[in-house]
Amino acid sequence: MIIEDEPMVAMFIEEALELAGASSFDIAATEADAVAFAAKHRPEVITSDVRLVEGTGPRAVKQIHDQLGDIPVIFITGTPFECDEQNMSPVLMKPVTLNAVMEAFEKVAPEGDGCSN
Repeated sequence: MIIEDEPMVAMFIEEALELAGASSFDIAATEADAVAFAAKHRPEVITSDVRLVEGTGPRAVKQIHDQLGDIPVIFITGTPFECDEQNMSPVLMKPVTLNAVMEAFEKVAPEGDGCSN
């Protein structure tokens, strides 16, 4: 799952994840959409911005974790200082490179090809 409210950034992240081996995606622009999409299709990995046009990525991730259990997360944000200091998820700062996204995904993704997001 990609939680990102900027369409061009979401497409960039999707491309990086595809190159790293991911095969399916839900893209959510709001906190509520992210939670709803996850309830319908449990993601294996989540990438999330922090600030969204409606809500925040970390709150969406918390709700998803509360409902579905632990799912690996990569935060990709222009505001890394807003990520929880106790969070053990990778945090990539925008602007981000394809290689940085791919490497982070490869570190957190469940083993096996065709990981769904």
